[in-house]
Amino acid sequence: MTVPAPTASFARGVKLGMPVFLGYMALGAAFGLMAVSAGFSVLQATACSALVIAGAGQYLAIRMIPAGDLAATLLATGVVNMRYLLFSATMAPYLRGVPRWHQGLLAFTLTDETFAINAADARAGRADRFSMLGVGAISWLGWTLGTLTGSLAGSAIGDPKSWGVEFALPAMFIALLIGQLTGRREILAAGLAAVVALALSLVVPRDWALVAAAVVVATVLTAVR
Repeated sequence: MTVPAPTASFARGVKLGMPVFLGYMALGAAFGLMAVSAGFSVLQATACSALVIAGAGQYLAIRMIPAGDLAATLLATGVVNMRYLLFSATMAPYLRGVPRWHQGLLAFTLTDETFAINAADARAGRADRFSMLGVGAISWLGWTLGTLTGSLAGSAIGDPKSWGVEFALPAMFIALLIGQLTGRREILAAGLAAVVALALSLVVPRDWALVAAAVVVATVLTAVR
């Protein structure tokens, strides 16, 4: 079997990540609009995306930061981003022997979408560390450029809520979910997670319910595998 050169593998990853790039341009622009309307400067909003690249966590943060409760903001965003622990654990077997510095770059660009692409590619036996990095790099670029574009346009748009911008993130997750429903087990996981999340949301905050549902369902399905 011929091993592709790093540059060719990276380019292949970039190609795989192009749909994410396009989606992130739109989602990043929505974040930029909302961040500016919440009082962020163009530089602050863009730097947030360039240094963090955590879509759901960033959307949550810009809603909470204006309230001035930093501790609550850190706690809430930390809980929302706990799902990356599950993603990292799933990808770890495919990264044995990969240098730590390269693992750090992959961890930095780990998102719901890059995980979905790289995990599927790895299960098919086609992914390597350079293709994964290509997926992450083009996704990071789309998120950052999108945020910059939205931030610059913020003053011209006015109130982003009147444009339905807040629905951008839920729409992204719905599209991602549909793409992952490839078999009975995936459908069962999605249905069980929805039931658990809805039940827990009656007694705990919504963000806690979502994270708890993900952990519970992942644990149960792993145990009965």
